[in-house]
Parts: sequence; structure tokens; C-alpha cells
Amino acid sequence: MLTLRQLFLNNNAQTTNFPLLLEFERAGGVYMYDSEGKRYIDLISGIGVSNLGHGNPKVISAIKDQVDKYMHLMVYGEYVQTPQVRFAGKLISILPDNLQSVYFTNSGAEAVEGALKLAKRFTGRQQIVAFHNSYHGSTHGALSVMGNEDFKQAYRPLLPGVNFISLNNYDDLQLITDKTACVIIETVQGEAGIRVPDVAYMQALRNRCTETGTLLILDEIQAAFGRTGKLFAFEHFDIVPDILLLAKALGGGMPVGAFIASTAIMSALKENPILGHITTFGGHPVCCAAGLAALEVLLNEQLVEKVAAKETLIRQHLIHPAIKEIRGKGLMLALEFESFDLNKKIIDTCIANGVITDWFLHCSNAMRLAPPLIITNEEIISACRVITEAIETNTSF
Repeated sequence: MLTLRQLFLNNNAQTTNFPLLLEFERAGGVYMYDSEGKRYIDLISGIGVSNLGHGNPKVISAIKDQVDKYMHLMVYGEYVQTPQVRFAGKLISILPDNLQSVYFTNSGAEAVEGALKLAKRFTGRQQIVAFHNSYHGSTHGALSVMGNEDFKQAYRPLLPGVNFISLNNYDDLQLITDKTACVIIETVQGEAGIRVPDVAYMQALRNRCTETGTLLILDEIQAAFGRTGKLFAFEHFDIVPDILLLAKALGGGMPVGAFIASTAIMSALKENPILGHITTFGGHPVCCAAGLAALEVLLNEQLVEKVAAKETLIRQHLIHPAIKEIRGKGLMLALEFESFDLNKKIIDTCIANGVITDWFLHCSNAMRLAPPLIITNEEIISACRVITEAIETNTSF
């Protein structure tokens, strides 16, 4: 009889020739447990998803309660469904006044697709400006605004009219003109290895978009909900987007994304043509119930306010000459090493010793640290010890 691992390799589509092949049976808090009962601490939160850790009881209760009432009823935007209405209302209550209309999607990539369409439809313009080394998803539109040719070249032709500029380069801002529909930027670049823009640059970008009538789309799919030490990462820069993109932690572990704009901008999807964006499962009632519960836990337990101190603790316990730099904000950090080979060896050693981490698509010599926000000081110190020992094992310092 074939093992589960063999069935996985035979029947489930693979995206590399070297999957991790870790087989987990359960998860709770910051830990995951494999089929042999070995415990692993999750330092990447399923790539930014599990801000509350695994198995939060209030989120699970909300899911069970909603399943008992109803699941899918109709494509998004037609029926008045309590979980969608309550979740949208809660999001709007914690956002700036111009972000007042929520369109729920299946994922972050679909939020990107919807936002790009909305910007072109509202402005009547066709040109888009994106950033080198950015990551916004893997669908064709999202891939078109990804700033890494290695991941794009096999899938061309992509969307025309996309120009790329460099983070913190003020001269490049002149490429934003009255023909530009939108600028899309990660408020903190993720797959580039956690690159935080300068405050003055982000304000100059906001001003240039305003001057030219260009919509500013902030992709906070990884950075929102306390990940950087603020509820939303744009709060670090004292700016407000025209369109905000959310996903990952938005659903409390369930699949949901959103693009959020003013009512005036969002109304462009209602006519010429009608049904300007359609999604069958976007805003699924169970996902929205989970997301609302997760957001209430995040706010009520004041988890965001504790992130900065946890960042400081990580930095204090990860000091080693092999670490070239620690970049990022809050619990969205990158440890840079001299090469991918060294980074991969350290990551493999960490995983073997019960600490899950990984590398970045556009910065393979850096290690990702993005643990659940609920991680305790003791768990941080324990994980940092494993990382330090892994560095020692694989270096000669």
C-alpha cells in the first residue's frame, strides 16, 4: 500500500523537484506536529497567514457556528450575507475615511487583479507603474506587475503598458504621469527580502500620484494586521492609499482577500459594463466569519502593541558575524547571509531541529522570520537559539 507521501508525489501537482515533504498531522499555537509526533515551531506563519497562530479557539468557534447556518449561497455581491456585512463594517471602522468600500476576493492575487482592473476602469488610463523586485502573486495580471524577470519570462506575453521603477529612487517618480492609471507597491517589499521604503520617499510617491491623478495601490497582503508593529504598514509612513490590498492574515487561516477603495472609485465596477468584477467564492461566508473573529482577537488582545518589543528581542538574540544584516519591521524580518548555499544549509538544519523557516523568492540568500504574533518571549529565545546553533554548525566563525 502506498504511503501518504508517495500518494502526494503521485497525485498532487508539484511546483519544484524538491518539496519539503514534511507531513503534519496537527497544529496548535505556534507549533506544528508531524506524523511521528515531532514538534516544530512555525517561524513563517504559513507565509504571513497565521498571525494568531494555529487553531485559535475563537476563530474555530466562529467557523463552526457559521457552517451550521449556511455556506455558499450566491456569487459575491448579490445577497445580503451577515458575515460579509459585519466583516466589511469592522474593516472600514479601523481604516481611514476614504477606504469605505470592501470587495472580498478568494485570494491576494485576485485582489491584485481586481484592483488593477478598477484603477484602469476608474481613470480611463492604461499605463501601470510597478516596482523592481516586487511580488504581487502568480496570476497573469499579478505576474505582469511582478518585478523579477526570472519568474516572468516563461509566461510572456503579459499585460502591456507596465513600467518598472526602483524603490527609494526619486528620479523614477517622473515616470508617473497623467497617463498612469495606478502605481502598485508593496508597503514593505516581501519577497525582495523585506525592504522597507524611506518615509520621505513614500510621501513623495503619494504626492506624485495625487499630482498626476494616479491611483496609489498599496499591497499589504503580507504586511497588514500588525505584522510590522502597526495595524496597517502604511501607518509607518503617514500616507493613505487610494486602493488597499489585503489577504493572508485577513482570513484567520481561511482563504479570503480584499481590495478596498472609496465608494466613488469602487462604483466604477457597476456599469459600462455592469459586473465589472465577478467572483464565485470571494467573500465566502465561512471565511468572512473566521476573518471577523480573527480581527476581533487581534484588537481585543492588543497583539499589535506587543510586536515591537518582540522584534527587539529577536534582534538581541540573533547576533552573529555570519549574519550580514537583519532587515524589516516588527515580525516581518529577513536575516541576510553571504550566499544562498549557506542560507539553505542553515534553513535545513533549523528544520531538522524543529524550527520552520525559509528563504525569499527574489532574495535567496536571506532567511524569512515572520512568526505568529502570539509567539512568547520564551519561544522567541528558544527559536533564536536553534537558529544560532544552525549558523554555528554551518560556518567556521
